[in-house]
Amino acid sequence: MQRILGLVLAAGVYLVTSLPAAAVTLLRDPDIEHALNQLARPVLSAAGLAPSRVRILVVQDRNLNAFVIDNQHIFIHSGMIMRLQSAAELQAVIAHEAAHIANGHIARRTVNARTAKNIAGLGLALAAAAAASGNNQASTVLGLGISSSANRVFMGHTRAEESSADQSAVRYMARAGADPGGLVTLMELFAGQELVSAARQDPYARSHPMSRDRLRHTKALAEAYAGKTKPDPTTEYWFSRAKGKLTAFLRAPKWTRSRAGDSAAEDIRLMRVAVAYHRDSNAPKAVATMQQLLAARPRDPFYHELFGQILLESRRYGAAVKAYRNAVNLAPRDALIQGGYGRALMLTGDMGGAMTALERSLARDRNNTRVMRDLAQAYAKTGRTGLAAMVTAERYALQGRMKDAGINAKRATDLLPRGSAGWQRAQDVLSAAEAAEKKRR
Repeated sequence: MQRILGLVLAAGVYLVTSLPAAAVTLLRDPDIEHALNQLARPVLSAAGLAPSRVRILVVQDRNLNAFVIDNQHIFIHSGMIMRLQSAAELQAVIAHEAAHIANGHIARRTVNARTAKNIAGLGLALAAAAAASGNNQASTVLGLGISSSANRVFMGHTRAEESSADQSAVRYMARAGADPGGLVTLMELFAGQELVSAARQDPYARSHPMSRDRLRHTKALAEAYAGKTKPDPTTEYWFSRAKGKLTAFLRAPKWTRSRAGDSAAEDIRLMRVAVAYHRDSNAPKAVATMQQLLAARPRDPFYHELFGQILLESRRYGAAVKAYRNAVNLAPRDALIQGGYGRALMLTGDMGGAMTALERSLARDRNNTRVMRDLAQAYAKTGRTGLAAMVTAERYALQGRMKDAGINAKRATDLLPRGSAGWQRAQDVLSAAEAAEKKRR
């Protein structure tokens, strides 16, 4: 796992969107996101939402929370995923947040927020969404920090909305073949939170108000479907894989090794052990474990990607390129895998191949600041200083560093051919930076 601003924690998960002030940091990992999408797909379809248009993203935060701030993203805290015990519970989180989207709660709240006097204070959450959705200009303008009061107003839901979302979530889960009892278990987890002081409450309790009547009502709804669903080994597998990889990155290696046997499948156990060895800087054991894993799952692109990152961070660049190439061949449309491949190529000195892979990555995900940094370096090393300045300007804008974004955008407009695509992109950032500067005055 790597933090974009320089703090190396371990291999595998990139923290690619870090915003100023009370920053939202997204944990981006192709394996985890794929697993969450597998869990979300039947629930989103049951809600009448297109699974291809709603992304499930993980926020690095140990608190138990989940939220939506637009119609295309559901954000779940890493602490929430690590605390839950079953696929049904995680699907309940997704179903409940999907209900807020499907029932129009977010659309109404967004309209209200746009008329609020403190609209600038909504920058943090909205910038996270914009950074994930591809709306560069929105994330540029909105990445200016957040006030806690505005956050509560925007992300909080009324009890009426919560009751409506509960009813819808039960229906979605039953329609998707998931156990609605997972929602009851989830609500029981938070039922006692309203009895403690606000300072000690989990954010979920503050933004999703609970009541005993609401809990009883949800239990009654879920009981109507009791015995009508069966445990699905496939969803349990993907839940175990997402949680297993996340805990392997975020908990102590000793803790991971002691609990790896709890995994839903042998490949997940091996993956967790390999990450634990890697975080302990035991490269030989990490590599040996990954080789054993890949022998068992040779067609899994995400395990090849993990192997590539372990090799890369062990400074075995040539071997890392080979592992990443295997991953790309198996999942050519995955932007995160393409980005890792590009970085590996760059570290071997293959700037042409690196630029191709990094540009392909950004074409599918224009807001991966790690890829932006790598691509700017590749451009600079090949004498394309105008493009390097342009990509750097966009990266700073996504991080809310508007002064630095403006400086680099101005440099890019001076260096790039007037009217070219790169010049136009630099102009967009420059305009946003100038607007941000006027707001500060």
